[in-house]
This record gives sequence, C-alpha cells and structure tokens, in this order.
Amino acid sequence: MEERIVYFEKPGETNTEQVVRLVLDKAKQKNINKIVVASTRGNTARTISAAVEGKDITLVVIPWQFGFKGKENPFAPELIKELREQKHTVHFGTMLFHTTDLYGTNTPQALANILRVFGQGIKVCIEIIMMACDGGCVGIGEKIIAVGGTRYGADTAVIATAAPSTRLATLRIHEILCKPML
Repeated sequence: MEERIVYFEKPGETNTEQVVRLVLDKAKQKNINKIVVASTRGNTARTISAAVEGKDITLVVIPWQFGFKGKENPFAPELIKELREQKHTVHFGTMLFHTTDLYGTNTPQALANILRVFGQGIKVCIEIIMMACDGGCVGIGEKIIAVGGTRYGADTAVIATAAPSTRLATLRIHEILCKPML
C-alpha cells in the first residue's frame, strides 16, 4: 500500500486551510466521522467546524485546560455554545504532558520532548487523543483523525486508534497525513 504524506515548508497557521482539505478528503476516503482538534483560542475549531458543516462528521475540540496559563482561558466562551449547538464536543481536560507538579516527576515532560522529535504537532495530536479518550469524548479503540499544530493554527494531522492515558501503549498512529518539515 502506498499513501502520501504532505510536508509543509514551515510550521504554523498558514497551513490550516490545506490541513482541513487533507483531513476532510481522508475522512471521506477512510469513512472516519470523528475529528479531534486542538484549538487554544477557537480559531482552528471555527475553521474546521465551518468546513464540516452539513457533513456526517463530529468534532471533539480540545482547548487548553483551565488555569494552564493564567486565570483566564483564551478559548472564546461564545464558541463553546455555538459548537455544542452544532453537536460537536468541547472538552477542557488535563493536558497530560504538563503535569510535572501533579506527579512530581519529569516523566510527562520527557515524553513530550521525545514526541517533539517528530514535531510539535505530533506531540499535540497524541496528547489530545488521550485527553479526548480520558474524557469519554472518543471511545477506546475508536479510529479518529487528530489535528494539531505548532503555536497557532493546524499543521499536523494523523489517523489514529484512540487510547486513554492509562493505556498509552495501545494508542496507534496509523498514518501521518501532514506535518511540517523539521
């Protein structure tokens, strides 16, 4: 079998529109109807939700957890309501690779650094898959597409079988659809 990976020259939000096209094409081709997407402020969620309107696709939007940086969460509150009215899910779970103080070890940060070898977006995709699964937004063993990025926007997408953080070894990345060149 031969599949294509799209590599972007630079990371970041300038790739978002192309990522959305690639993800929707692959979702249709592989009959995947759930997309897990990282969105800090809501811009990426807004873009992807507009693109899936009228399609049999559900989004699971994963913003930063509350209190991650300061007291205010940057995700637009009115967008939460809008997405939920469209039957999408917005889940504010614990950002697993940022729990050093909770667990008292550097293991979460070490794992995040290992994943960043493949790119920040790959790290984000794996983290949001586990967060979505931990929160019951995707089923254990469910095949999904995850979309992440580097700083702002989307520049990385993978097809994966979801697993919770308690079963990390069972999480599977089947395909990398796109990512920035490093």
